[in-house]
Amino acid sequence: MPLPPEAGPVAPGAPAEARALFAASRPRARDLHLLSGEDGHALLLVDGSRLFDVDAESFQALDAAAEAGDDAAVRRLLEALGVDAPPFVGDEPLASAEVTAVSLAVAQKCNLGCTYCYAREGDFGGPARNMPLEVALRSVDLLLEGKAPGSRANLAFLGGEPLANRSVLRAATRHAAERARAREVRLTFSLTTNGTLLTPEDAEFFEEHGFAVTVSLDGPREAHDRLRPFKGGRGSYDAVMAAVAPLLSLQRRMQVSARVTVTPRNLQLRESLDEMVALGFHSVGFSPMLRSPTGRDEMQGADLEAMLEQMVSCGREFERRIVAGERYPFANMVNALRELHKGTHRPYPCGAGAGYVGISAEGELAACHRFVGDKEGQLGHVDTGVDASRQGQWLSARHVHAQRPCDRCWARYLCGGGCHHEVIHRGRPACDYIRGWLHYSLGAYLRLSRARPDWFGIAARD
Repeated sequence: MPLPPEAGPVAPGAPAEARALFAASRPRARDLHLLSGEDGHALLLVDGSRLFDVDAESFQALDAAAEAGDDAAVRRLLEALGVDAPPFVGDEPLASAEVTAVSLAVAQKCNLGCTYCYAREGDFGGPARNMPLEVALRSVDLLLEGKAPGSRANLAFLGGEPLANRSVLRAATRHAAERARAREVRLTFSLTTNGTLLTPEDAEFFEEHGFAVTVSLDGPREAHDRLRPFKGGRGSYDAVMAAVAPLLSLQRRMQVSARVTVTPRNLQLRESLDEMVALGFHSVGFSPMLRSPTGRDEMQGADLEAMLEQMVSCGREFERRIVAGERYPFANMVNALRELHKGTHRPYPCGAGAGYVGISAEGELAACHRFVGDKEGQLGHVDTGVDASRQGQWLSARHVHAQRPCDRCWARYLCGGGCHHEVIHRGRPACDYIRGWLHYSLGAYLRLSRARPDWFGIAARD
C-alpha cells in the first residue's frame, strides 16, 4: 500500500521513518488495518486481532473503502472474504474481578531525586513512611485468600525504593511463599528497584525465590546520572552497576531486567540497549515518560517521533539477530510479537483496578501502583478488601469503548485505550507513536513468521 500523503514536508534531520510510520498507521477504518510489503498484502481484523493474507485485488478494494471512511463497504468486503465473525469484544465492562496480583508500596520514600518520578521522588507527595509488617502480611492474605490449587498469583514490591524497607519485604515474601505452598498456588515474585541498595545477600534471596527483578536505568552513565541522581545531586550510575553485578552473575531462577524511562534527554535507545544487553540483563525495555507530576521531562510530539525512529532501529537489529539465530532481549519487541502471536485483544490496557491493585504503606487499595495516594484510583482498604461499587464504576468508565477517540482507532484492542494514569492526568499525546510502533511490529511479525516460525515457540518458553 502506498503511504498516505503526509501533513507537511519532513523537516531537515527529522526522523523520516517515524513520520512514514505515523502516516501509514493513521486510523482510517475502525474494523481493520492494512499492511503491504515485499512479500504481499495483509489485513489485521481489529476484533480478535486476527491477521490474514489477502490478494492484491481484495487489498485494493479494502484500501479504497478504508480511505473513504466507508465502514459499511469495509464490512461487506470482509463478509465476502469470509473473515467476519461475531464480536470478540463487547460493550459490557467487567462487573468485578478476582485479585490475582498486588504491588506493595513497601517503602514510600527513596534515596534518589529522579527528575520525573510519578511518586514525587518516592514519597507520593506525603511524609516518607515504611509499610508496617502487619499491613504487608494482610496484603499477602488478601492476594491468596480463596485461591484454588493450581491458580496463579503475583506479589510485587515497589516504592519509592522498596529495599529501604528490606526486613518487611523479606518477611512478606517468606509468608507468601509458605501460604502459597500450603494452598498449592503458583506464586511469582517481582521487584522494581533503583538498584543502589542491592547487596549480595539480596541476590541470594531473590534467586532463592525466583524473583523477576527490574532495575531502573536510564541509559549509559551520562544520561542516567543526569536523570537519576542521588538526592544530593551526585550521579547514581556507578553505584547501581556495582550493586547489580552480583545479581547479573547469579541469575538462574531469578531474572534481572533493565527498564529505561525515555525522556527528551536520553533518546539514544540503541546505544542503551546494546550496552545493557552486553552487561548481562535478561531483557531491556523502554517506556516513554508521558506524565510527570511537575511536567518536567515529559515527551512531546517531536520527542516521540525521535523515540519511534530509535525503537525501529532497535527492532531492525532484533530482526537481524533472530534470523541469524541469536538472542537479542529487546523486551518491547519480544512482548509485541508474543501478544500478536497469541491474538491478544482486550478492552483494557492492563489489569489495573481489575485483577491487579496497588497497596499503599497504610493499606489503602489503589487501581495500580501509580494511583497510590491518588483519589482518582482509590478502591478500598486491605482490611475490608476491594470496594465492589468503586471497582464497578472504574471498570465501566475505563472500558475502551467508553474512551474517545479510541472507538474509531484500529489499535484499540491492542492498546486498550492507554495507561489509565497517563490518560486521566494528561490525555493521549502518544497515540501516533503507539500506532506507529504497532504497525512496525505487525510487519516484523509477518516477516519473522516466514523467516523464523520456530522462534515463537522458543520465545514462549524464554
